Amino acid sequence: MQTLKITGAEALMRSLVAEGVDTLFGYPGGAIMPAYDALYNHKHDLNHILVRHEQGAVHAAQGYARVSGRVGCAIVTSGPGATNTVTGVADAMIDSTPIVVICGQVGASLLGTDAFQEVDVVGMTQPISKWNYQIRRAEDVAWAVSRAFFIARSGRPGPVVLDFAKNAQTELTDYEPAHVDFIRSYVPKPQLDMEAVRTAAQMINAAQRPFVLVGQGVELASATEELRALLEKAQLPAGCTLLGLSALPTAHPLNMGMLGMHGNLGPNVMTNQCDVLIAIGMRFDDRVTGNLKTYARQAKVIHFDIDPSEINKIVHCDCSVLADCKEALQALLPLIEPASHQSWIDSFKPYAEREYEKVINGAIHPTEGPLLMGEVVRAISDATNQEAVLVTDVGQNQMFGCRYFQYSKPRSVVTSGGCGTMGFGLPAAIGATFGAPERMVCLFVGDGGLQMTLQELGTIMEQGAPVKIILLNNNYLGNVRQWQAMFFRHRYSFTPMLNPDYELIAKAYGIPARTITERSDLQTAINEMLSADGPFLLQCAVMEEDNVLPMTPPGADVDKMLLEV
Repeated sequence: MQTLKITGAEALMRSLVAEGVDTLFGYPGGAIMPAYDALYNHKHDLNHILVRHEQGAVHAAQGYARVSGRVGCAIVTSGPGATNTVTGVADAMIDSTPIVVICGQVGASLLGTDAFQEVDVVGMTQPISKWNYQIRRAEDVAWAVSRAFFIARSGRPGPVVLDFAKNAQTELTDYEPAHVDFIRSYVPKPQLDMEAVRTAAQMINAAQRPFVLVGQGVELASATEELRALLEKAQLPAGCTLLGLSALPTAHPLNMGMLGMHGNLGPNVMTNQCDVLIAIGMRFDDRVTGNLKTYARQAKVIHFDIDPSEINKIVHCDCSVLADCKEALQALLPLIEPASHQSWIDSFKPYAEREYEKVINGAIHPTEGPLLMGEVVRAISDATNQEAVLVTDVGQNQMFGCRYFQYSKPRSVVTSGGCGTMGFGLPAAIGATFGAPERMVCLFVGDGGLQMTLQELGTIMEQGAPVKIILLNNNYLGNVRQWQAMFFRHRYSFTPMLNPDYELIAKAYGIPARTITERSDLQTAINEMLSADGPFLLQCAVMEEDNVLPMTPPGADVDKMLLEV
């Protein structure tokens, strides 16, 4: 086979195209300049989105990946360009988001000399990435890129970092596309153990009070249909983790709500009353379990997960099915006997009614006082027919957003779960508009988080990215303020915020904006935002000392939720 001599930079571009990449989020600089020069000739097949900060590039790649199911890609320069990506890489690692981050690096002959803008990218990102590799020779480019994308997307997805030495970008190499789909030491998908599946089926069939915990792994495996079939066949009530919320439609009769610290009362209480707990594609995060000494001690636990490191790591399981969720559920379904657990399902209702009366009704249907975050979220969810993509930043906007937005389609929740990265929301929402251009993208963000990546309004301006930005402005770092109110005797230590004129800032970027302070203006403002052709910023002046409830206090039993403070 005849090969073609090209530069390593050109080999990178051709390799990205071969991997199906259509969008790159990035920021140029000295050490990655040869790659950008090669990119100049690939404008027809690689859409490059110039962000305003390298952290924004990685979060945008995350947003793209989360809604599309494809690998997101970011490209940056060396030194500070590379270090600015670290937060996004760590965020993607803990939330199992498939991205490839390509960082420029000084030439191989200068490595280890403290050259200008040289940092140890491999050493820095090794603990927070699924794999990383330093490309020192042009001849290694095609192999490294194919391997990177294979590792990022396969098994439990995650971030991969390529450190691309400048000399490897400029050297010539005989190029031919590489296709890596096997690595001897890497087993992305464990072989399904049918004996474990049969044991799980027997336990589920014998259960009187079964309860399913639905995690993001269901969506990552594209197993939402199999999940519904399982729940409906055996009439299994289910609760969803923060990242797994859209794996099951909100309105599904077997969906009992959100798990965790700010989840719904019924699912949390019933976790400690079920007799068989069935965890599918979730990792028993501390925000879900609360006090481990009392968590589901009465239940036999079945854990379906693709990652062997998660089995028995936090919660001991009586049966583990180590497999891809889709493959495992497909094998499980024929072994499940049709059942009805109506009395058990009905036992969730008093808790749902109590929560609605004590918390939800007042949060989404207030009749007086200032605007509330919950009512804004629910009103926008209703106005979009529960079909939009929810993107949030981190804080009270995140918890109110995830609690009161409703979902009818998979891959509808983009939020920073395990890392809790403030500043995630705005760039992630930009990425989501490129990953799912046919869908409405609604970003809920607080005044604190918005200012952390505010510069990405410039990316929205340049690209016309149709992000609907809903700023829930309470003039506080709201989540920290809530904890200070509840656990630190209302000592508001550096949580009040003096805010700029966000509407004026938006207009400076050419983004239409409106600010509302009165409930009577809410619906009109929402209609104006949703009918706008392109981006829009809707600032809602909300109650300053609103609290997210229910809440399981840190370290408390998962079923000891506070409904009022």
